[in-house]
Amino acid sequence: MAKIRIGIIGYGNLGKSVELGIRQNKDMELSGVFTRRDPSTLKIETEGVPVYHMDQVKEMTEKVDVMVLCGGSASDLPVQGPEIASMFNTVDGYDNHAKIPDFFKKMDEKARAAGKVAIIASGWDPGMFSLNRLIAEAILPEGKTYTFWGKGISQGHSDAVRRVKGVKDAKQYTIPSEEAIEAVKKGEMPELTAAERHRRVCYVVPEEGADLKQIEKDIKTMPNYFADYDTEVHFINEEELERDHGGMPHGGVVMHSGKTGLNNEHNQTIEYKITLGSNPDFTAHVLLAYARAAYRLNKEGVVGAKTVADIAPVYLSIRTPEEIRKNLI
Repeated sequence: MAKIRIGIIGYGNLGKSVELGIRQNKDMELSGVFTRRDPSTLKIETEGVPVYHMDQVKEMTEKVDVMVLCGGSASDLPVQGPEIASMFNTVDGYDNHAKIPDFFKKMDEKARAAGKVAIIASGWDPGMFSLNRLIAEAILPEGKTYTFWGKGISQGHSDAVRRVKGVKDAKQYTIPSEEAIEAVKKGEMPELTAAERHRRVCYVVPEEGADLKQIEKDIKTMPNYFADYDTEVHFINEEELERDHGGMPHGGVVMHSGKTGLNNEHNQTIEYKITLGSNPDFTAHVLLAYARAAYRLNKEGVVGAKTVADIAPVYLSIRTPEEIRKNLI
C-alpha cells in the first residue's frame, strides 16, 4: 500500500509532535521538514529524512502529498497558509476564531486555483470542539452551548505573547471558572461573558531592558486574544519558566444545555471533555487524521478549503468503511 507522504512546515513544538505522530499512523510517512532556519542546524528524530529550507518548498510538489502547517496563527499561517495551499494539499490548526472566515476565503481561493484541498482550523478548538458544538446544537435546538478551556497552556495564545515586542519567551494559561461550569451543569443556562467563563494568566520572560509596562499593555489589549478577558501578566526569568512551566498540558469541555418536551420540562445536557497531557501531541494527531482526509478527498477530485464541519468522519480513519460499520457503528 502506497503511504501518504507528509511534509512538515515549521519545526517547533507542534512540528516535532507531528513527526512523532506519523509513526503511529501506518499509512503515512515523513517526506521532509521545512524550516526558515539553516537546515544544517536542525536535527530531527526520523533517520534518512531530509530537512529543507522554506525556499525549497516549491521544488517538492511531486514528493509531498499533504503539507502539515505547524506555524503560529498570529503571523505565520496568514502568510504561509495561502502560499503553501497554492502548491500542496494542506492541513492546519489555525486558531484565531474571529478571523477564520477571512482565512478560509484566502485558503479557498489558492487551493481551488491549484486543484488542491486545504483543511483549516482542524486542531481541537477550533476542530474537535467545533464539531461537538455543531452536533449538540443540531440535536438540541432549544438550548445554549458553552465552551470552557483549561486549565492548560494554549499554544496559539503563548505564541501570540511571544510575538509582542520585548518578549523573549512566554507561556499562557487559560483557567476556566468552576462556578460558571457548575451553573451550566445545573441547567441554569446562564448568560456568560468571555471574562466570566475564563481568565488568562501569562508568564513572560522579558528581553533585557524591555519596557515591562508596555509589554503588559500590549498583551492585555491584544484583540481576539486577550482584550476581552481578565488577563494577568507575571514577569519571570528563563529558569523559572523552564522549571515551573516546562510542560504543555491542556484540555477543556464543550457543554450544551437544552430542554425538550411539550413544555420544555426535561433538562438535557451534552458534554464532551478532553484532558491532555501534551497539547501539541494531541493537536498533531488531529492534524494527521485530517491530513488523511485531505489526501483522500483530493484523490476523489475535491478541491478548495474545508473545515471539520465539511468532512465526513469516514475520511479520518485508517479503517475501511466495512470495518467501521462492523466494529464502530
